[in-house]
Amino acid sequence: MSQNGYTLNPLTAAKAGAPTDFQFTVTGPSGKPVTDYQVEHDKKLHFIVVSRDLSSFQHVHPEMSADGTWSVKIAFPAAGTFRAFADFTPTGGQALTLGADIQVAGDFQPKPLKAVSRTSEVDGYTVTLDGDLVPGQSSKLTLNVSKDGKPVTDLQPYLGAYGHLVALRAGDLAYLHVHPDGAPGDGKTRPGPGITFYAEAPSGGDYRLFLDFQHGGAVHTADFTAKAGEGTVAKPTAKNDHDSTPHGH
Repeated sequence: MSQNGYTLNPLTAAKAGAPTDFQFTVTGPSGKPVTDYQVEHDKKLHFIVVSRDLSSFQHVHPEMSADGTWSVKIAFPAAGTFRAFADFTPTGGQALTLGADIQVAGDFQPKPLKAVSRTSEVDGYTVTLDGDLVPGQSSKLTLNVSKDGKPVTDLQPYLGAYGHLVALRAGDLAYLHVHPDGAPGDGKTRPGPGITFYAEAPSGGDYRLFLDFQHGGAVHTADFTAKAGEGTVAKPTAKNDHDSTPHGH
């Protein structure tokens, strides 16, 4: 919740069902709300909200008022405990990810973690995952997008990239937000079907992966469960390996 003098402060009591105008602040070392942020991937702050059982995921972008209060419409699908992550860089400071638990009143029945899978179906798209999460080192993950059995080769830029990947460790929700290798318009990154990421899992165990991508003017979210360190997903072949600097934080 706090790091380097910065603290995430939820201000709104959440309710299940209809969208809530959720508000929060980030206070800085002075104790006052921060109002000066660097733009990272087209936004000053990325806000991720997940249920503790990892069955619900939302990546949204709040608007900030002049006094440093952030607001965003969020629908909490059911009662239970949710974890909110604010991903940002204060101007002149380091990139930070702060988290806070959000309690939604009501009867809560946690769902079991989805089974490990290489394939995700979402909104008529099929996304396949190629690569291993290897604890303690950078791991190459490639996600391939197809629709109606055909590769999608015209992905649209979303927040300055062809895809955004969030990895969360089951249990304690250790968080990793990764951005893809390359960028739209750099002369070498193709708009699909593959989106390549480099991610570092801090330990072995089960992880939930959430991929946001844009096609046809809409943003879609594919989700996977992967097990780090046990080779549940095939490693990329040698012909796809290349030297590259990982992107993300």
